[in-house]
Amino acid sequence: MHGLKQALADIWRLTLPYFTSRELTTARIWPLPAFSVQQRVLAFIFAAVIIAIEFALVAINVRLSYFSRDWFNAIQNKDAASFWSLLFTVFLFWAVIYIVAAIYQYALKSYMRIRWRSYLTERYVGQWLDHNAHYHMQLLGHGADNPDQRIQQDIDSFILRTMTLFLGLLSSVTTLASFAVVLWQLSAAFTFPGTSVQVPGFLLWGALIFAVLATWITHKVGRPLIRLNFEQEKYEADFRFSLARLREYGEQVALIGGAPAEKQHLAGRFGAVIGNFLAIVSRTKKLTAVTAAYGQIANVIPYVLVAPYYFADKITLGGMQQTASAFGRVSDSLSFFISAYSTIADYKAVVDRLTTFTGSVEAARALEDEGQNHGRAARIARAEGADTSLHIAGLALNLPDGTQIVRVQDLTFRPGETALLTGPSGSGKSTLFRAIAGIWPFGHGAIALPQDEKGGPASLLLLPQRPYLPIGPLREAVSYPSAADTWSDADLRRALEAAQLGHLANRLDEDGHWSQALSLGEQQRLAIARALLARPDWLFLDEATSAMDEGLEASIYGLLARELPQTTLVSIGHRSTLHALHGRVIDMVSTSNRLFEPRDQAA
Repeated sequence: MHGLKQALADIWRLTLPYFTSRELTTARIWPLPAFSVQQRVLAFIFAAVIIAIEFALVAINVRLSYFSRDWFNAIQNKDAASFWSLLFTVFLFWAVIYIVAAIYQYALKSYMRIRWRSYLTERYVGQWLDHNAHYHMQLLGHGADNPDQRIQQDIDSFILRTMTLFLGLLSSVTTLASFAVVLWQLSAAFTFPGTSVQVPGFLLWGALIFAVLATWITHKVGRPLIRLNFEQEKYEADFRFSLARLREYGEQVALIGGAPAEKQHLAGRFGAVIGNFLAIVSRTKKLTAVTAAYGQIANVIPYVLVAPYYFADKITLGGMQQTASAFGRVSDSLSFFISAYSTIADYKAVVDRLTTFTGSVEAARALEDEGQNHGRAARIARAEGADTSLHIAGLALNLPDGTQIVRVQDLTFRPGETALLTGPSGSGKSTLFRAIAGIWPFGHGAIALPQDEKGGPASLLLLPQRPYLPIGPLREAVSYPSAADTWSDADLRRALEAAQLGHLANRLDEDGHWSQALSLGEQQRLAIARALLARPDWLFLDEATSAMDEGLEASIYGLLARELPQTTLVSIGHRSTLHALHGRVIDMVSTSNRLFEPRDQAA
């Protein structure tokens, strides 16, 4: 019972935002013009009309059950006039209405599904990207794997299955209420087979006992499918991600002859897919045996129960047919859980994946919003300072597991200087840069950000060793993260030529996977072109020229000095030749307690 309550609570939390959203959206109802309306209002309108149509469809089925009775009575009595009259005046009329209503309901469900998906996708993408949650989730190393799958696939699956199961359950309850009355009335005077004991509603009680017993057996047999379906999606996503990653790093794998190792790795991933799939097949075979047996038995039971009364001339052929049909409708309604069990199991897995994804996002956002670190209050206070320098005081930086690696007692970067941060690998140089940029959440202390010459917040830009290049036109890759139309074509070409990428200057509209088409040195120079366009007040280079030869590297630093003379430049690098390109050198020095501290190198 607790598990059911928790599942319903999770479904409620996932569903509620769309039906309570006050965001405006545009809708159009033919032949009216487009109008603005709150998301929740439109959601309730869709839901109300869809539910109303569902009620109407059930009512039509009830009416057609009486048509069926009269029609079969006409067949038994060989009443041709009644036969044709019922066919054309009753059946045809209601059948046409049923078909039109079903078409409109499908269209409305489709429109509601895509609007609901658009809303949830925008909401989840926003939560994932805001406050650097996507980055912090990687640092935490737990929670939701394959967020791309959860946003692209699981949201749509959740919406589709929510609508399908809700309408199916609603239809079953309505059908049960409607046909239970019919079945009770038809079997009000029935006696228990072989006796003269009257059992009011005998067939209704029989359908109820039969369905409850079958439901209990189905749940016992099919329950493991919930876990298996959850695991299957995870294994499929892991295998797909491995293939995508291999495509991205194809050159590196080829250079070191990694194909055999990749085959073995992919075989292991795919082996997990196959193993879990076979477990699903094995369990589904048992479930199918139960549901198929139920379906076959349910087809004949009402006739078996009613046949003695028909043969004794206590009911007509039409009455027998209506009774059997009503029994089948009631039985089907009661067996909704049985017929939909596989869908419910998959639905539960989808709900669990979205719930864990939401929990992981919330935990990641808490690192920045609340400054929590392993259960104890900790925060890196990052705010605008009182002058144009960058001040760091009392800063301690930790690894995600809580291990402290960097301590900064007092460090100041002055405007206009060129500073080089050096030290052994693992000494926290990049971590310090990320703390300055505001994306490293583990630690405590104060970072006072610089002002610009006008007294406002100075602009900061950090270029990593391997820049991110979006797939698409080259102009988007050069302009990123700004919009592609932020700069003119002439500005983009001038920046590329200055960064010694003139051979790309005439390919701005060419689509490509630029992280694969360009060498790492070219990618780094493209990032330099971005800096030339953005013209930040402060530029941090985290080994952003490491893939260039020393001559090209010196040329790039000279370019930055000429083109961005007002920009303060702070670099991370290991080459000794970088010392001559900077006016200040800071070493990350290991202390006696195995922490690294930045110390100015003697001039």
